[in-house]
Amino acid sequence: MAQQPRTVWQDMQIRGYSRRDFNKLCALMAAAAGLESTALPQLAWALEHKPRPPVLWFHFQECTCCSESFIRASHPLVADILLDNISLDYTNTLQAAAGDQAEAAAKMTMEKYPGQYLMLVEGSVPVGADGVYCCVAGRTALDIVKEAAAGAKALVAWGSCASNGCIQAANPNPTGATPLHQIVSGKPIIKVPGCPPIGDVMAAVVVHLLAFDRIPQLDALGRPKAFYSKRVHDTCIRRASYDAGLFVESWDDEGARRGYCLYKMGCRGPMTYNACSVTRWNGGTSYPIQSGHGCIGCSEEKF
Repeated sequence: MAQQPRTVWQDMQIRGYSRRDFNKLCALMAAAAGLESTALPQLAWALEHKPRPPVLWFHFQECTCCSESFIRASHPLVADILLDNISLDYTNTLQAAAGDQAEAAAKMTMEKYPGQYLMLVEGSVPVGADGVYCCVAGRTALDIVKEAAAGAKALVAWGSCASNGCIQAANPNPTGATPLHQIVSGKPIIKVPGCPPIGDVMAAVVVHLLAFDRIPQLDALGRPKAFYSKRVHDTCIRRASYDAGLFVESWDDEGARRGYCLYKMGCRGPMTYNACSVTRWNGGTSYPIQSGHGCIGCSEEKF
C-alpha cells in the first residue's frame, strides 16, 4: 500500500516554523499563483491538510538552463519550495546523492508513492537508435521516462526541449529528439515552454500543483493560461513606439538608443505568447526586449 507523505504544515512544524511563518508562506504562494485574496483560506487549508507531493525531476537532452532559471525564482523563494514544500526526491543537478544512491532514491519514490509523485522533465527525449543518444545510469532516457510516467500523478514538461523538442529536434534531427507529450499518454501533462521558461512561472506551476492538487487551466497547446494567454507584444515596454510607428532600423542607431520598437529587427513579440513583459526575469529586473534584443519566440511550438 502506498504511504502518505507529510503535509506542508506538518513538515514546517517539524522544522520549527511558527503558525505565523505558515501564514506568510500561504500569502507568498497565493501571490505567486496569481490568486485572489478570497482564495487564501482555501490555499491555507490545502497546505495544512493535503500531503506534500514527492517530486522526481529528470534531465535529458538539454543545457540545464531551465534549472538555472528555476533557482533564480523569487516569488516565492525557490528555497522554500525545494526544502519545505515539496519532497524533491530526485534531481540530476540539485541532489546531494550520486551514483547508485541517487538512482535508488528515484526507485524508492516510484515504489513507495505510486500515483502520488510529480514527474518533472527537462530536455527532449531521443528515440533514434533505440534511445542510446542519452543514457543515465546505463539506461536510456526513453526507458526512464516510460517507467517513471507509469506511476506519476502528473507530468510537467520544463522548457521548449521537453515541450516541443526545441533545437535538438530541428531538421535533420539526428537523435530523434522528441517532446514529452509524444511519448507519454494517459497522464496530465503541463507544458511550460521557453528557452528557458521564466523562473517565477516555473515556481508558480509547482505552487498550483502543490496547493490545489490539480493541474492549472491550460490553453490549446497545453500551457498554463495564467502565463501564456497574452502576447509579449501586448504588454511590451516598447509597445507605444510600435503604435507610433517608431522603429529601430539598424543596431545602435538613434532609434535603438531611444528604446524604439524592435519589430523591424526581427522581434517576434507580436506572435509569441508568454509572460516575459509582465513577470520579467531575475526577480522582475528585465526581459530581452527591455534589454535591447528582440523576442526570439522561444515559447512557441516551432522555435
